[in-house]
Amino acid sequence: MSSKAENQSSGLDWLKWLIVIAIIMGAIWANEKYADIPSAYRILAILGASLVAGLFAISTTKGRAFKHFAHESRIEARKVVWPNRRETVQTTMIVIVFTIIVALILWGIDVLVLKVIDWLMGL
Repeated sequence: MSSKAENQSSGLDWLKWLIVIAIIMGAIWANEKYADIPSAYRILAILGASLVAGLFAISTTKGRAFKHFAHESRIEARKVVWPNRRETVQTTMIVIVFTIIVALILWGIDVLVLKVIDWLMGL
């Protein structure tokens, strides 16, 4: 019986996704069709259509999975220990110094290769 319920859910999900696509396409069409209406009203209409499309999308199986993923990601982001100002400045300085050193090394290799090619062309 659960596979039958899953099939019905997936069929309903396809209908919901078609509605989402229709809403988005309708918003795009209406934005082009009513270009003479002030932009603020068109933007509000597009935001409203996006909200309705988002509500339909979040009610699908994939939408619920995305909502769960976003919730879990938010929980994990709260667990992150962010560096303080001193650590951030020190790390930034290390990156800048290392970048300058690598740039100088690459510049030196470039000059060396250029000299070798000039020497070979002079033979």
